[in-house]
Amino acid sequence: MASLEEISQHVHDKISSLQLLVDLSVIDLPEQKIKKLGQELFALERLLEEFEKCVDEQKQQLKRLKEFEEGFQKTLEDVMHIKDNIPAHIPRKNGPVNRNESGRNQLEAVDHQADGNKKTSKSFIKEMAFITMPEFDTIPPYMKGRVSYEQLNAAVQSFNTALTAKYKILHQSGKTLNNRSHKLQLRFKSEETKETRGQFFVVEEDIREFTQTKVDKRFQGILNMLRHCQRLRELRGGGVTRYMLL
Repeated sequence: MASLEEISQHVHDKISSLQLLVDLSVIDLPEQKIKKLGQELFALERLLEEFEKCVDEQKQQLKRLKEFEEGFQKTLEDVMHIKDNIPAHIPRKNGPVNRNESGRNQLEAVDHQADGNKKTSKSFIKEMAFITMPEFDTIPPYMKGRVSYEQLNAAVQSFNTALTAKYKILHQSGKTLNNRSHKLQLRFKSEETKETRGQFFVVEEDIREFTQTKVDKRFQGILNMLRHCQRLRELRGGGVTRYMLL
């Protein structure tokens, strides 16, 4: 199929040829010239039909391009909406399904090998996985209150900040710590029990020490939400409440 430009040029040439024949029609033309004029008219008619067909195809193509443009514009708007509404913290899942066993295996040091756990590095610090939107939607409205998805994950980040700071100190040799950090390390060790061995946990004092989060009534509500989403459990004893990662 010839292009629209080629057909247009053909039509222009044929019209020019016909115009020349018409100009010569004032003169008595031989039969051969008259036959030639008829052939040119027939060819021009065929070209016009092809031209109209090509124009129709161009219209259909233009229609498809407009539909594509509209779809592209809608996709672009969706992408921009996603870009403008990306959560501050992207939820992620860490480690195997059995979180308790994973945490136990990863924290046990050489002096705890009698329990049959594998040797792992003391430098490992487990973090709480961020809450996904489907999980957030399962939380009952009465439990959510006015806490938003972003605020809940901000609390998760605070827990992780406290965990990281605590266990970095706890994993260090006492000889390398300054006086303040040494006192913190002693407190951390005093809060451990047989049930917490190999587990990661923080207490309210750790949250106050290492983050700007207020430990108030709203914070207690967030704890309920995290328990609902199976991110932690509480272990009480000795006047201390331990928030242990699951």
